[in-house]
Amino acid sequence: MKGSLIVLAVFAIGIFIGMSGLIPESFIPAELSEWLLYALVIQIGLSLGYGGNIRKIMSNISFRTLLLPFGTIVGTLLFTVLAGLLIGGWSPMDYLALGSGLGYYSLSSVLIIDIKSETIGLQAATQLGMLALLVNIIREMTALVCGPWFAKVFGRYAPVSAAGVTSMDVTMPMIVRCTGQEMMPIALMHGVVLEVCVPLLVSLFAGL
Repeated sequence: MKGSLIVLAVFAIGIFIGMSGLIPESFIPAELSEWLLYALVIQIGLSLGYGGNIRKIMSNISFRTLLLPFGTIVGTLLFTVLAGLLIGGWSPMDYLALGSGLGYYSLSSVLIIDIKSETIGLQAATQLGMLALLVNIIREMTALVCGPWFAKVFGRYAPVSAAGVTSMDVTMPMIVRCTGQEMMPIALMHGVVLEVCVPLLVSLFAGL
């Protein structure tokens, strides 16, 4: 709980600083988030390498764990379209395109805008793309904040699935902290498989 509150507080502080203009935008390099992500991936690799038991950890990946990305995709698309039917406003295919982002907000939103602008116009496509951005950012923040609770109530695979694509980078430290280091390669595999599927699924549903 403490870790989740810290993540939420840091996120809120970032929003406040950005809106207040305390740090001029010119002081923040455009590539900063990319550099931080690289540093995070390096830290993950160091954790695996220094442990000295990477083979033992990798042996925990079985056929059953390979079904985890499939379950994440099916569950996400199912509940996305159900939520879409309740909310309305867009077609079921549009909502499936939103869910197909699987936490990959930067890629999914760009793909949706690019594909949908040809059929529904640039303005509507931009609105749908911004909705995709918001939905997938909320998914990432929910995984970061609620991940420990998911692990406690639903089991150690739950925070991995909730994290979506980000299980291989941004949410990896949270997953390891609340489920154990042996889940690191499973989370990495899960994220890589989903990352490959995102452009295929988004393109498929956005084009229908």
